[in-house]
Amino acid sequence: MPITLDQAQTIVQTALQHGTDQGFQPLTVAVLDPGGALVALGRQDGSGYLRPDLATAKAWGILGMGMTNRALAARAEAAPDLYTTIVALSGGKLVSVPGGVFIRDADGQLLGAVGVSGDTSLNDEAAALAGIAAAGLVAETGAEA
Repeated sequence: MPITLDQAQTIVQTALQHGTDQGFQPLTVAVLDPGGALVALGRQDGSGYLRPDLATAKAWGILGMGMTNRALAARAEAAPDLYTTIVALSGGKLVSVPGGVFIRDADGQLLGAVGVSGDTSLNDEAAALAGIAAAGLVAETGAEA
């Protein structure tokens, strides 16, 4: 079952609040279902007009490729021509930096992905993690535990 609207809205609101609480730059948060459809999006005042596209691309790219942003970054480093081709095929909707996070249920079932953009990539990811935890779901980033 894909992520619900209530879960997606919890992720968005908590991620935005986390950014505010931590003093991050204004954030934009996009939550997508497993097929890459937008379920919820929130943008703080002052967040740049490209941020919705970047947040969506962080989530859309990991869903489309079935690998974390960190794995995408490793693939880009190992095979830059392949990465360039994938970015072109995706219409530019693929970003290989942290801030795109898989959302799973307690059983490991994929529910969707969240993308956050606005601050540093690691801060964006931290906001996504806070949102996913608040929704009672499990995050997958590809970071070493």
